[in-house]
Amino acid sequence: MKNKAAQFNFGKTVFAFRKYIITFWVLSALLLSLFAARLPSVLTGSGFKMDGSFTKTEDILQEKFGRPKSSVIIVFESNKHVPEDKEYIEFVKKTMDRLEGVSDAVEFRSPFSDPKNMFKGSIAYATIGFDKSFDDVQSSLAEIKSKIKNENGMTATLTGGPVIADDMNTASQRDLARAEAIGIPAALVILLFAFGGLAAAALPIVIGLISVVCSLGMLYLFRGDAGLSIFILNVVPMIGLALGIDFALLLVNRFREELHKGVENAVIISVKTAGRSIAFSGLCVFLGLSGMLLIDIDIFKTVAVGGMVVVVLSVIAAVTFLPALLGVLGSRINALKIIKIQPQRKSVWHSFAAFVMKRPAVMAILAVLLLSLAVVPIRGLELSIPEAEALPEHYDSRKAFEKFESTFGKTELYPVIFVVQNKNEFLKDKKSLSNLEDLHSEILKDNLVNRSESIFTYADSTESLYTAYQTPAGKNKLRPAVNQFISGNTSLFYVYINKSVTGKEAHTFAREWEKDYKDLNVTIGGVSKFNQEIFDEIVHKMPYGLAVVLLTTFFILMAAFRSLFIPLKAILMNILSLSATFGILVWIFQSGHVYEPSDIALMIPVFTFGIVFGLSMDYEVFLISRIQEVYQETGDNNKATLLGLTSTSKIITSAAAIMIVITGSFAFTDVMPVKQIGIAIALAILLDATIVRMVLVPSLMKLLGDYNWWLPFAKKTARKQEHTPQ
Repeated sequence: MKNKAAQFNFGKTVFAFRKYIITFWVLSALLLSLFAARLPSVLTGSGFKMDGSFTKTEDILQEKFGRPKSSVIIVFESNKHVPEDKEYIEFVKKTMDRLEGVSDAVEFRSPFSDPKNMFKGSIAYATIGFDKSFDDVQSSLAEIKSKIKNENGMTATLTGGPVIADDMNTASQRDLARAEAIGIPAALVILLFAFGGLAAAALPIVIGLISVVCSLGMLYLFRGDAGLSIFILNVVPMIGLALGIDFALLLVNRFREELHKGVENAVIISVKTAGRSIAFSGLCVFLGLSGMLLIDIDIFKTVAVGGMVVVVLSVIAAVTFLPALLGVLGSRINALKIIKIQPQRKSVWHSFAAFVMKRPAVMAILAVLLLSLAVVPIRGLELSIPEAEALPEHYDSRKAFEKFESTFGKTELYPVIFVVQNKNEFLKDKKSLSNLEDLHSEILKDNLVNRSESIFTYADSTESLYTAYQTPAGKNKLRPAVNQFISGNTSLFYVYINKSVTGKEAHTFAREWEKDYKDLNVTIGGVSKFNQEIFDEIVHKMPYGLAVVLLTTFFILMAAFRSLFIPLKAILMNILSLSATFGILVWIFQSGHVYEPSDIALMIPVFTFGIVFGLSMDYEVFLISRIQEVYQETGDNNKATLLGLTSTSKIITSAAAIMIVITGSFAFTDVMPVKQIGIAIALAILLDATIVRMVLVPSLMKLLGDYNWWLPFAKKTARKQEHTPQ
């Protein structure tokens, strides 16, 4: 009784202080919107960062060998295709001369410093290094762009990590504006068909927008020292708008149903019933996102935190701000009627559910077969870390970077970097130097190795190197090589492999060679190690994240519905529909049936599972709650299933349609991973709202009968008791 009283009092308290609550939310939203507008300025690239060997190697290269913290690339091209053309050579020289005074630059590599490797036909490149991270070179990038000019068919284009990250940020902001311009009006149309009136339809949009604005503002304020991935700019609004609108839809619908009992009672009952369901659904989404926190990569942690923030604020806004607004509006919630909604005594949902329940085994088998067929393409799933190709094709930074890589070759541009460390300084300890040579010889024996650059490229053997370095003349002669490859007790090998630097064989090479050799400690770096560590972290940690989400969801659903089989069915159906979603995604993107063929971005399966697993539980909770309510009143499982499906069909269909148009609107964006995540979530919700809810749920409920409500060792409760949230 105490629990019920607390819930009742909460709704009554919201109604009593409704004007204060509205004032608080409006002022908070206005204040936080100022900070939300600044969020793009602190976003820091893709977010594929983690503490590991790659990062350790980068730190050593910077501290001991003076490597810049970040660098950009200028790609030169002439349409004359004559590398010896004097005009082209002069163009490159003039451009490099203009760039000499760039602010904060600490390293310049002109094509003329290594013409053999930095000129190829009509393409050349230069690099400029900075002793600053990606986030702190924006003013320098603007300066470089102002100093490079195109002349007579000869071009100089700026690209590289910081430039691509900056363009990704800009493209993400444009994508968000475009998606909102499509998704929000489409959601408003659906709400109009659901409620008929503009007042009722507008409220969920308001709640969704305020939830997103407040979340983005809070993320800016409490971001700490950790960088936030640019993908947070799309994922948080995507989740926030979809959830905020859905939650508000459920509560507004319940309020209108209860309005005949008086405004105050309608608010109290809505908070007690729909409000509890919203809180429970929010918890499921929160748990789904929490699994990503176990993956120690910045993009997953920041997106998980961002998603969890917007989920919490969406729930709080839905059970405080929205009821307060409804308390003020009262019967005016039905104002501004645009569409006349005709009540239907017997809906198409009732007829279809009855049809399914007459032949449950056949319908269940057909549904499983259909979903299984959609799973088949998943066998060809290829995941990759998004780089320049994530940008729209017309971006100059993407075109220049792709030309740079295709012309000079990834295997030549991205060697595997061996950082070898020893207790003693190599050039003062002959034994250590001998061990270093032995390790170098062993590496060269590997079938994957094409060649290597090291101190031994400039010395025949340990003996000759050690002897030469003991004399002033020899030391002076070896100084350029020593500066490049040895610093005290640390030595570098640049190992060039003959396979794709991001492929599985390169991953194996980077993983297996990171081991101590004699008295030497070996740390691997480079692109191959970066990819290997990211992939390994996800493969090793994702099962734990899945286990946490599945187990917590199972026990929460079991406690809510006092059933063993309902949570099991919900989880299994979710896994099957999500697998089907990934299969369709492969068919759409990798097979090139809808878009140009492209790999699936590495984070898409993780994001999709984390977001959709919780979102689909939203509908599951609402639907099963209604079914359970009828079952507790009648004791008739078949009748409860039929009536539960029928009574919730319109509102769940509207909620699912809103979720689909909000997330699906990101299909019209340009950044490929954002496009993929939007389509993935929309597909998953579509499958859940059609095949799962319309076919699998009624057929399995019919097949299991009263066993749906069986829980071992639980006492059978009397009917009409302890209704679950709805």
